[in-house]
Amino acid sequence: MTTSIVQAPHPPLLRYYDNDRDRSTWVRRIFDRTAGDYDRLESIVGLGTGSWYRRRALRGAGLKRGMTVLDVGTGTGLLARAAAQIVGDAAHVTGVDPSPGMLEHAKVPAGVLLLSGSAESIPAADSCADFLCMGYALRHISDLSPAFAEFFRVVRPGGRLCVLEMTLPTGTVSRAIFKAWLYGLVPRIALVVARRGDAPLLMRYYWDTIAACVPPDTILRAFSAAGFVDVERRVELAIFSAYHARKPG
Repeated sequence: MTTSIVQAPHPPLLRYYDNDRDRSTWVRRIFDRTAGDYDRLESIVGLGTGSWYRRRALRGAGLKRGMTVLDVGTGTGLLARAAAQIVGDAAHVTGVDPSPGMLEHAKVPAGVLLLSGSAESIPAADSCADFLCMGYALRHISDLSPAFAEFFRVVRPGGRLCVLEMTLPTGTVSRAIFKAWLYGLVPRIALVVARRGDAPLLMRYYWDTIAACVPPDTILRAFSAAGFVDVERRVELAIFSAYHARKPG
């Protein structure tokens, strides 16, 4: 009997939950509680570049007009909105998220379908999407292997994916500046601008997941192990990573 090895995106962060079994529940609840503030917080973290960068990254990964899109970990729909603009028909876009609070606060064009589900269990048929995307949610899943297997299942042969994530800069100075911004200053700003007191906690958790995340090469290998080809990572401004891949035709 073989035992499957869990490839979590980062080790358990036990300052937030008691054990790894509680990870998914804790993450879902913190997003539920901060959903009303999430778009405002995202704009602060990204210094207002988020919408521009999302459209650029999706186009760079091959998203085109007329494609059908699955946005996994859609949250409040930031990436789904960008995808709908590119494909030209909001009805071609489906967003999936495990947080009821995030789905409740999602601001998407009429026609976008929002579904409750997770990266490890996507409520969609086999080979149903031309394109799968995920925006800054990779660090919050439980296991890369079943999640990427699900990505492979729902993307049609020849279809593409684009996973956006924040990664640590390689330079010591740039890493220190990034930490001072995201872990030091952003939680203080969140305390002022957010309506819910949990927003600073979410921002500190963001930093800890980025700092503890597995290296990009591990993520690239996990995509290849799931069956994807043409796997690559593109980096912008030293911290924004876009993972691209294609399902063989």
